[in-house]
Amino acid sequence: MTEPPRAQSLGFFTTPPHDCGYLSDRRAVTLFVDPRIRPDRTTYSLLSQHGFRRSGGHVYRPKCPACEACVPIRIPVEDFKPRRTHRRNLRLNADVSTTSRQAGFDPEHFRLYRRYISARHSGGGMENPDPDTYMDFLTANWATTTFYEFHRGKDLVAVAVVDHLDDALSAVYTFFDPDLPSLGLGRFAILREIEITRAAGLKWLYLGYWIAECRKMAYKTDFVPHQYFVNGTWRDAMP
Repeated sequence: MTEPPRAQSLGFFTTPPHDCGYLSDRRAVTLFVDPRIRPDRTTYSLLSQHGFRRSGGHVYRPKCPACEACVPIRIPVEDFKPRRTHRRNLRLNADVSTTSRQAGFDPEHFRLYRRYISARHSGGGMENPDPDTYMDFLTANWATTTFYEFHRGKDLVAVAVVDHLDDALSAVYTFFDPDLPSLGLGRFAILREIEITRAAGLKWLYLGYWIAECRKMAYKTDFVPHQYFVNGTWRDAMP
């Protein structure tokens, strides 16, 4: 897979093989942009167009020699039409308001994040975060990032962390109240992100990676149409 022209001068590093965080029987290799470099928005946009993703200050892409399970996925927001399940989700969350905030530490966000990680990722490397590791994971001092808050009445029920690109938004991470599973807050956040992307006049919403064998990622293909980045090209998913 070739690198974007502007990115060829950035410098890249690969990790040694390590245990895959998604498929327990696989070994993974990750390609990183030189972490000493602060990409501008256009460079970050080009990297996203070529399958890269941000985690904290690192921009990376899987580069596993014997596996291509991690597939970048994005939604062309102008073409998206909600399905019946999406319309039901919107009705369920009709009383949930959305507000935007500049990225920054907020104790209420952090308490919700800790509850979410404890419920969803118990026993993993993300458990028991402190404020520094929390912010290091969600933000980068070179990225333009917005925290979208979701309130139900006075209660904070979800936070979506979103990066701004030249022609897209990138959904970095979403965490929500684990005691409200019936509301489908993760899907609701994506529906709102689609609306926000469209209202901003942007083309795409990036959803990170999709892995067919990972059940936790199955929800990403519910949003149609969508595209996969395969063999260096974005391709429409077959219905």
